[in-house]
Amino acid sequence: MTNQLYFVFDSHCPWSYACLPLVNEIAKAYPEMELHLWHAAHYAGKDSPSEKQVQAVKNDSVAQFSKEYMANLGRKKNSQIAANVMSWLTNKQPQHALNVLNSIMQQHFVENSDMDTPTNFEDIMTDLKLSPPAKAFKDKLSNDAQQIIEDIGEIQELIRMRSFPIMLLAMGDNAVLLDHSHYLKHPAKIVEAVKLELNK
Repeated sequence: MTNQLYFVFDSHCPWSYACLPLVNEIAKAYPEMELHLWHAAHYAGKDSPSEKQVQAVKNDSVAQFSKEYMANLGRKKNSQIAANVMSWLTNKQPQHALNVLNSIMQQHFVENSDMDTPTNFEDIMTDLKLSPPAKAFKDKLSNDAQQIIEDIGEIQELIRMRSFPIMLLAMGDNAVLLDHSHYLKHPAKIVEAVKLELNK
């Protein structure tokens, strides 16, 4: 039986950013667990997180946001290139996906990069010696990214929840939704919750 973790997120979503340390802790504790990092591509250049939302994330998690990011909250966000890159990684280079996601979110929320042009990704790709295809850097969703969005829709229908982030632990034919809200201030504690589920 293969244990799998599905993390549904948007790279430009503050709550997804707050959940990333939990995913990192699970990956560290269970390196053999298969990770599915599914980008929801929610931000398409039409809106941005509100100051109220980001303040709630800061209050309820260990997430750190730079002053520069906070000062530019009104600027509209577009995560479609990040969605394309992450979908390519999911399909072709899954062993690098979590490292890339950490780098994308670090650059966006801490270094205040919009992460919406190909040049924003150059250093990440160079550091990891990755060569995504040109289609990953177009400002419209690739077929791979659209397929993942369809898969996300199936998960959302299954759990009867349209929002994200989602952390779903799958164990063979069984699956359980991990309530990430309990662990945002103490990310390492989610490992015990996963352990309890795996031992049932």
